[in-house]
Amino acid sequence: MTTTRTARELAETYFTAWEAGDFDTLRGLLAEHVDFVGALGSASGAEAALAGLKGLGRVLEKIDVKARVAEGDEVSTWFDLHTSVAPPAPTANWMHVGDGKITRIRVTFDPRALLAGLETRN
Repeated sequence: MTTTRTARELAETYFTAWEAGDFDTLRGLLAEHVDFVGALGSASGAEAALAGLKGLGRVLEKIDVKARVAEGDEVSTWFDLHTSVAPPAPTANWMHVGDGKITRIRVTFDPRALLAGLETRN
């Protein structure tokens, strides 16, 4: 029996897997041609998007979800992004789901403190 997860369930799994560093699970959620655009860059395709998530995952400590709203194939998640190099960054994430996979991701936050922290770390 095949169960199709809702867009909300996919978003919940996405954030749980990313926070845990479970990139195999995360990869399974992304459509092959996922399109990612965020404050730190953009990526086309699942492997490129996963590489970006892994990169930020090296300093990711916690994702503190404040709210999640889902309507049909669209999900918006508002959270504080906690890293080891900067104060928590209030972050908005929007996802679109198609055929049971995440096909588009848009992320926005003020990256200045994170970029400064990454620079200091290097």
